[in-house]
Amino acid sequence: MPTEIKPDVQPETPQSRAAVRAATRDAIIKSAPRLHPVIKYPHPTLLRPGEPVTEFTPELAQFVEEMFDSMYAAEGIGLAAPQIDVSKQIAVIDISFHEQPEDKLILINPVVIGRSGKQFEEEGCLSLPEIREKVHRDAWVKVRAQNVKGEFFEVEGTELLARAMLHEIDHLHGILFIDRLSRLKRDLALRRIRKLQKNGDW
Repeated sequence: MPTEIKPDVQPETPQSRAAVRAATRDAIIKSAPRLHPVIKYPHPTLLRPGEPVTEFTPELAQFVEEMFDSMYAAEGIGLAAPQIDVSKQIAVIDISFHEQPEDKLILINPVVIGRSGKQFEEEGCLSLPEIREKVHRDAWVKVRAQNVKGEFFEVEGTELLARAMLHEIDHLHGILFIDRLSRLKRDLALRRIRKLQKNGDW
């Protein structure tokens, strides 16, 4: 009886995912026409609400593509315009990190119009490197937003997508995830940031 030949497929591991992400990052950095640096807390742009977008132009569409490239270059799955020092209500999300184009999500002037359930999972932030904490979020959300043409649409998300949307929408209102921690955990996070700043690592 002939022996079945199975393809040599290795199981995905955190290391292999990290390698794929790093390769994607490097390719984006080499090919992107323009990348925007991510600013860090406590930059004032992060601490104030972004202005609504009122003009939907080709320049806006180009800026959104630059936001995606900047997000991938920083190895993030979400990025809000205030994080690149542009005080506008624009956010981009891709929880697949460039692996599934259909997962790319653009939220302009987003508003949460429905929410339910609870989740308590760890979050990080490109503007708060080295800081990770568990945050209480809704388990399901529905968001109404506009696309780059100004057209309104609605999108629903659960679990990671819900967290990503809520995290980025918070940014558009000058709220960081550490603002949603208990006072003790927030104070500990701020103390760590001050130590990193003192050591020149922030």
